[in-house]
Amino acid sequence: MEAPVRALLLVAALSIAGAPARAGDTITGVCPDGSVFIVKRSADIPCRDARQVEPQEVPPLKPQYLPRPYAWDVFQKQQDPNNPYNLVEAARRVREGAAPPDAGAPVAPGGGPAPPTAAAPPPVTAAVPPQAAAPQPPPEASAFSEQEIRDLFLIVELSQPRAPARFAPEPGLGVGLQLAHSPAFEARLAGRPAGAGPVVLFSALAEEPGAFHANLTFVQGHQAFQPDAKDPAQLGVLHGALGPLGPEEAVLGYVVLPGSMDPARPMDIYWNDRLIQATLEGAGADGS
Repeated sequence: MEAPVRALLLVAALSIAGAPARAGDTITGVCPDGSVFIVKRSADIPCRDARQVEPQEVPPLKPQYLPRPYAWDVFQKQQDPNNPYNLVEAARRVREGAAPPDAGAPVAPGGGPAPPTAAAPPPVTAAVPPQAAAPQPPPEASAFSEQEIRDLFLIVELSQPRAPARFAPEPGLGVGLQLAHSPAFEARLAGRPAGAGPVVLFSALAEEPGAFHANLTFVQGHQAFQPDAKDPAQLGVLHGALGPLGPEEAVLGYVVLPGSMDPARPMDIYWNDRLIQATLEGAGADGS
């Protein structure tokens, strides 16, 4: 073989060897222990029950260090109306459903729209709209006796077997969290704003020094709700206080969900960067 031909073949071989592998040539996934793999064949996957994902969908290796939960961030980006992906569909609907000109608008003699006329001056006096009655604030912690507070703690605890919604304490944090829907307490929480939904009780207990700040997010379907801890119409504390907790210290509080959320349907509940899936009104609920 002549030298020029051998040189051309060598260059072609090096080009092929140095070319990046196509997405279809590799398999990407995550093992149950959280490790990520990239292999050529299914037989080379290093674990059982692996979850295969596209390379661009591999989650962060250490999501606990993110400022917000990874799944929540993905959900928000998909729902953002300013996401260019959503703007394409929104623009299409505007183009297809643009309203025709107002049939009652005046028409100039030439057939075009009449020039705008000066607006009539407003009347000297105008009726003042009646002010809506301010909603009654939710009950304060002082409205409950010590026995009632203990009963509410017990309601949350006894609800777990039939409708589990629990975050176990993590090593180094030491605080666990439980949630439960309580129609009985819901009836007691008078003064909820119009359109308010079910009320969820929560109890946080510190097994070792830690902190609880009620950073909660509830997601059901395409709706997400983050209660404002400073608004008692959304979140309130009945016992204890948000913030640092000492060993065996507890916090009891409530969250008022939107009216469109159903405690009998599954929902995702985020606490800081942790996630559980729960149905807060489980089978056999007795209305407690």
